[in-house]
Amino acid sequence: MKNQTLSITILSITAALMLAAHFFISTANAGFAIKDRDYQVVTARIQSGGDGLYILDNKTAQLAVFTYDPASRSVRARVKRPITDAFITNP
Repeated sequence: MKNQTLSITILSITAALMLAAHFFISTANAGFAIKDRDYQVVTARIQSGGDGLYILDNKTAQLAVFTYDPASRSVRARVKRPITDAFITNP
């Protein structure tokens, strides 16, 4: 009976620690940016839902957007354009 009581006590303490860790440890956030000399990488929400990975090549001034396609279980390139297309104004 003593081994059973010890096991229940250890499991109860472990459960309490995991519950406390759930509330006190911060959750992962996908909104971040990485900048280096040659590339900038940003994750953000896309209009059709989900997250997109935006990669800007500073040397060639090209912007590419990648998303995860659950149907094929792969990362797909959505668009690749010159960054200047983002700043074109229509009169």
